Amino acid sequence: MDMTPAQRLILSNQYQLMCHLDPSNSEKYRRLQTIIERGYGLQMAEVISQFEALCETQCREIIDIMEMHHAIQASYNLLDDANQAALSPRRVQFWGFDAATEGALVHYVRFLVDTEGLYPQFDQGEHRFNSQMPMLEKYRRMLNVWRECPRQFHLSLTEIEQILAA
Repeated sequence: MDMTPAQRLILSNQYQLMCHLDPSNSEKYRRLQTIIERGYGLQMAEVISQFEALCETQCREIIDIMEMHHAIQASYNLLDDANQAALSPRRVQFWGFDAATEGALVHYVRFLVDTEGLYPQFDQGEHRFNSQMPMLEKYRRMLNVWRECPRQFHLSLTEIEQILAA
């Protein structure tokens, strides 16, 4: 996305204001201001990538993925001790998405959890839903299996294992 000189001036001024409003991050804002003012193409792509957009369909898919994980975790908690022992709790955890290749998805998950207050039971881990490996295709395969389950929110151990193995 190319920016007009007027857009660059406006954004540069915003970063200058942020230096004063948030002094603890002023170095970061000065760097961004310099990138925008001087039009460094490579670094501008980095700045602009922060403004990725997700369409409604993508948002609904992420929510479906999170609902599936909610169902897996709730079903796991309903299993008797013997069945729970057969499956590590780490396997049913929602890991999130890869910040390097699925950054917009990571940010949307963080928005849903932090801002919207959804899925408070999900453990964010030290990486805050950054799985550090691409996960979208894996989750899509899991969704296909989950959607075929007759009782999506009361899964058996076998169904949970099938979903996780997808």
